[in-house]
Amino acid sequence: MGQYVAPIRDMQFVLHELLNVQEELKALPDYAEIDADIINQVLEEGGKFTSEVLFPLNHSGDREGCKLDVATNSVTTPKGFKEAYKQYVEGGWAALACDPQYGGQGLPVLLNNSFYEMLNSANQAWTMYPGLSHGAYECLKEHGTDEQKSTYLPKLVSGEWTGTMCLTEPHCGTDLGMLRSKALPQEDGSWLITGNKIFISAGEHDMSENIVHLVLARVPDAPEGSKGISLFLVPKFLPNADGTVGARNPITCGAIEEKMGIHGNSTCQMNLDGAKGWIIGQPNKGLNAMFVFMNAARLGVGMQSLGLTEVAYQNALVYAKDRIQMRSLSGAKAPDKPADPIIVHPDVRRMLLTAKAYAEGGRAFTSYVALQIDRELHHPDADVRKEAADEVALLTPIVKAFITDNGWIATSEAMQVFGGHGYIAEWGMEQYVRDARINMIYEGTNTIQSLDLLGRKILGDNGAKLRKFGEKIKNFVEENGTDEALSEFITPLGDLGDKVTKLTMEIGMKAFQNPDEVGAACVPYLRVVGHLVYSYLFAQMAKIALAKEDSGDSFYKAKLATARFYFARLQPETATLIRQARSGSANLMALDADLF
Repeated sequence: MGQYVAPIRDMQFVLHELLNVQEELKALPDYAEIDADIINQVLEEGGKFTSEVLFPLNHSGDREGCKLDVATNSVTTPKGFKEAYKQYVEGGWAALACDPQYGGQGLPVLLNNSFYEMLNSANQAWTMYPGLSHGAYECLKEHGTDEQKSTYLPKLVSGEWTGTMCLTEPHCGTDLGMLRSKALPQEDGSWLITGNKIFISAGEHDMSENIVHLVLARVPDAPEGSKGISLFLVPKFLPNADGTVGARNPITCGAIEEKMGIHGNSTCQMNLDGAKGWIIGQPNKGLNAMFVFMNAARLGVGMQSLGLTEVAYQNALVYAKDRIQMRSLSGAKAPDKPADPIIVHPDVRRMLLTAKAYAEGGRAFTSYVALQIDRELHHPDADVRKEAADEVALLTPIVKAFITDNGWIATSEAMQVFGGHGYIAEWGMEQYVRDARINMIYEGTNTIQSLDLLGRKILGDNGAKLRKFGEKIKNFVEENGTDEALSEFITPLGDLGDKVTKLTMEIGMKAFQNPDEVGAACVPYLRVVGHLVYSYLFAQMAKIALAKEDSGDSFYKAKLATARFYFARLQPETATLIRQARSGSANLMALDADLF
């Protein structure tokens, strides 16, 4: 149902023209030999795999869902999922951005990021099976023992085994300090883990020969709260000495959650009944290790909504050009037909441009962050690595929350383009809306991301990280402020930058007196900062497009028009958001709970 064509031209624009990644990668010894041809080849092959193999399984996978055989505790994924995963592994896609030491291809996170946008556009539910494996890989690579790395990383890198993250329990979601799962030490150095986990994406399935669960639990005499949490590696099958799978471990799926969307992914209730595991890192320091996984997952969730935004836009655009309804208000545009295509109507164009702008802004943003991750991991200068790490920490909650909020808006607008047909399952549009909704909830709700941004990442260091990022914006504004052709982009960018500075100071002062002021302001505040980031990127893209507007390539005219729409129609919501953030906590907290 519908179609998906990877937006390779726009990806190339972002990577080669906006970010100039070939020059950036030359400064990173591990990637110095990667040129534009390699990047383009990966994008093109990735586009073929996602559009030809994965996309045709999206709608059918949603209809069919996953099936649990209670007698064997085994889950069957939708028809075609297992075969597509085999092609994915054989194509080397699982190893794309992994360390060659463990069998990886050693390509940049930046390139893997673009591929994951395609995967999520084509089939978000399917992509969640291999997607979590990369987070498990990163966590073990940073915190695992040498033995754990040698046993598990090559299998995760090859895609033979997949990974999961087992955090949530029925009584605790965000507040992990309340978790009850227990781990008992054994004489051989292993642990026996007992407990129940819920909402475990890809917790049980038939696509790989083994599943590597990363499980949070408490050791005996652990401190109360989050300071008493440890992280354990718990495989579905215990590995033999030769790397093959051995005995079944008692970590099993008790049920598959009935969900609003992502039906093709097995979201499981997992039961651990004395399952054998090995501690990762130090006892009671599990959250430190798990945050590696969680941050990777938060960036991944942003990519999920970016992918959905793009594919929803593509299908709404095709429909708007084909569907005829009524005449244009300014006179017939298709006089040879009984009505005009609905793309002639201003509000249909508003809906399409909203999705288009959020897709292009999100693509530029996530690519920028991915480049900073590559710099953080591979730049030879420690100061550059630290600066990049600080920027990634600042921007990660914005990637997760702003892009997923925008994905919900964009998929809803794209569905609206179809009118009543959008609400009917056969067109596939309502699936994108259902799938997009979870992205605002899992891996830390968007409110949690907003609290993290304002409370920890900004006020926590007195705005140091934000000021550094603001310096980049300030320098760009100063360098281009006298260019009249750019004033329609530079002026609102500079103005918003000043307003963010003042807003941050005002909330910070209030928070000293009343911490609830952070909770009251954080959600609109994150959207304001998200728009500041998008304004910065759209202004840069507009500068490039203006210089090439008369090149004969209509791509640049379209890019410029999208930037103009963004500044005229989307960025102005910051005025309302700033008023909301400044309004304080009293209007939220004054009403007694009994009066609700």
